[in-house]
Amino acid sequence: MKVAVVQYDIAWENPTLNKPKIMNLLEPIKGTKVDWLVFPEATLTGFSMDASKTEVLDGDITFFKQLAENFECYVTFGAFKDRKNCLFTFSPTGKIIGEYAKMHLFSYAGEQAIYKPGSGQRPLQILDFNIVPSVCYDLRFSYLYWDKAIDTDVILVSANWPEARREHWLTLLRARAIENQCYVIGVNRIGKDPKVSYSGDSMVIDPFGRTILDCGNKAGVFKAELDKALAKKIREMYPFINDRIKKS
Repeated sequence: MKVAVVQYDIAWENPTLNKPKIMNLLEPIKGTKVDWLVFPEATLTGFSMDASKTEVLDGDITFFKQLAENFECYVTFGAFKDRKNCLFTFSPTGKIIGEYAKMHLFSYAGEQAIYKPGSGQRPLQILDFNIVPSVCYDLRFSYLYWDKAIDTDVILVSANWPEARREHWLTLLRARAIENQCYVIGVNRIGKDPKVSYSGDSMVIDPFGRTILDCGNKAGVFKAELDKALAKKIREMYPFINDRIKKS
């Protein structure tokens, strides 16, 4: 599967500015084959605590629907809906095939006072890959991924992860790949909002914990190719998941 990660500086609370930014970034990949296009958390607004500025609009949904149709690929983007911090995934025909609401709210920033947590997690099916979606702070909670690990090919983490905790981001992404023996895609933003700086560091890590894509701190669309057979091969060579203690 060919994945394209979109890393960019999100204009604060301003979908009107962010949509042309995204279109400009995507211009170089027009006409090339991409299976799945993935964006950071709160793709068009940034991680704002002003719920009046973040609620997803019909025009926002239409924007990403048309991206999926025009690029003939799956598209995952982040937005707030009904006061939940969500990821939406479109099929190449523009149909919503997945909606995940962030389960762990970031109390350090007061997210739980403004937004509501999601209540469950259902894997996405893209081509023949089973994908577990998650949002930013979810990454810190390893148990979120463990029960599904044996059937997981890819963990997606869409984030607005601060530069101040950059080492945590890098370490936790690799840890999730190693312990679950699957690919991990971490999609982060760059730039600044009124309070926080972001270093980017969007990455793709393979099931053995090796970095196969590192986007650094530049804006752009970055590609990686995922091989479903690799996870199977690594799990057969190192059957660590089988030794995990099961819940009683």
